[in-house]
Amino acid sequence: MAKELIQKLMHKFIPDPEVIKRHKSLQFLGTKLHDQNLWHLNRRSISMAFAVGLFFAWVPTPTQMAFAAAAAIYFRANLPVSVALVWITNPLTMPPLFYFAYQIGLSAMNQPAAESFDLSLFGEVWQPFLLGCLIMGITCATAGYFGMQAFWTYHVKRKWITRHKISRFIRTQSFHANVWRR
Repeated sequence: MAKELIQKLMHKFIPDPEVIKRHKSLQFLGTKLHDQNLWHLNRRSISMAFAVGLFFAWVPTPTQMAFAAAAAIYFRANLPVSVALVWITNPLTMPPLFYFAYQIGLSAMNQPAAESFDLSLFGEVWQPFLLGCLIMGITCATAGYFGMQAFWTYHVKRKWITRHKISRFIRTQSFHANVWRR
């Protein structure tokens, strides 16, 4: 059920992998885009995609998507999911999330907050901000990876249990599978 929902969403919003592979601005990647793990939905590639995408969502640069795409290719994670997850930090969510990262960095460095936020204080702000982004990136990547592993395992077990409940019902009702399927 979850896999089918994700596949429907991917087919609706993400272009065909063949179109992406043939795009002229991506030709410098050569055959790297032809790896099937970059496009398939399986437990490993989706879990790695969550780790990659959630880590690079916390990288405070305008090239987050390029970094996520390069890391997805390197780690053979699902490329569209990796790049899409970077948009958790979009222009609307960036200020509160990055302020939270700054507060985490201050706590980790055991420093008081800056009096005000002006450009002259950038020297005081950048270290706790980047440390907070790194901490949040690692935390979210780890939680995303293991969370998707657990969700995928739960989903597979639930499908297995449902399938076996149906087969047990058929056996207890003295149905023969061939007769029941007609």
